[in-house]
Amino acid sequence: MSDYSWLEWLRLRPLVQSLKTARYRAVDAGYRRKPPAAGDLAAVGRAIGGRNALVTIAFADVNAARWQIALIRHYVPDVVHVIVDNSPDDATAERIRHVARAEGAHYLQLPRNPWSGKAPSRSHGLALNWTWHNLIRPAVPAAFGFIDDDLFPTGRDDPFAPLARQDCYGQVRRIGSRWFLWAGFCMFRFDKVADLPLDFGQDWFLGLDTGGGNWEPLYSRLDLATLEEAETRFVPFRPGLAVEDGPLQWVGPWLHEVGLMGRPELAEEKRNTVESLIAPHLAAAMRPFVEKEPASS
Repeated sequence: MSDYSWLEWLRLRPLVQSLKTARYRAVDAGYRRKPPAAGDLAAVGRAIGGRNALVTIAFADVNAARWQIALIRHYVPDVVHVIVDNSPDDATAERIRHVARAEGAHYLQLPRNPWSGKAPSRSHGLALNWTWHNLIRPAVPAAFGFIDDDLFPTGRDDPFAPLARQDCYGQVRRIGSRWFLWAGFCMFRFDKVADLPLDFGQDWFLGLDTGGGNWEPLYSRLDLATLEEAETRFVPFRPGLAVEDGPLQWVGPWLHEVGLMGRPELAEEKRNTVESLIAPHLAAAMRPFVEKEPASS
C-alpha cells in the first residue's frame, strides 16, 4: 500500500487494482482446475519425477517447436523436455503434438486459455501456473525450468548447473527496487520452492511482467547480490538496424528470436535470419538422431 501516492489514494486506485487482482486470481484458480485438452498428464509426471524438467510453453509455432526440440536433445541432453502447448487452435496444436512425438519430447495441450488473443502476457502466466499446479508440483522433479518457444541453444549447456549453489537461476529483470526472473528462461530447485505459493503471472500494478508474481513469495526473500545471473545481450538481427526494430537476444549460448518485439513487417526476414543462424546446429543435431532412428523402430 505504501507504493501509492496520496493522489492515487484519492482516486481509489488501490481499491480498483485490488478488485482487478482478485478477478485475475479467480480466473487463474478456475483455469488450473481444468484437465489438459490432450496428452497423458500422469505419464508426463512420471517421466519428470526426480529429474531435471525443461518445460516449453508453446504457442502456434510449429517450426520453432521442431527446431527447439532437436537442439535441446543435442545440446542439453540430461533433461526431460516437455512441450506444454498454449496454441489457440486445435489444428496447430495437433501439428505441434506430431512434431513433439516425432522428435522425442513429451507433450501436453492446455485447456482453452481465456486470455488467448486478448492479453498475451496474461495468457502466458496462466499457462505457467497451470503447469506448476498440475504437472510440476505433483510430479516432484529434482529441478524445473520454463523457456520460451523461440529460444534455441547453439552450444552445449546445463542451465540447471547453477542450482547446485542457489535456489533459482535465470535472466534477471529489474523494476525499481524489485526484480524477477524472465519467464522465458528461469530455473528452480524444486525442494526450495515446493511449499511456496508461487505465482508465475504478472503483477502489472508493481510493473512486473510475466513471472513477476513470484516477487512476494520467492524473490523478495533472496539476496540478488549473491546470485549468479544468466548473461544476456540484445543485438539487431542485421547490421544497420536499430535494436528495437528487430531484436535478437542472446542468453549465454541460447538464441532468442524475441518474436513479439520489433517491426511487424520485418518478422519474416528476422525468422529467416534465425533459421540461418541455427541451421548448422540443426544439421549436427539431426545426424545422430537419424542414425539412431532405425534401431528404435
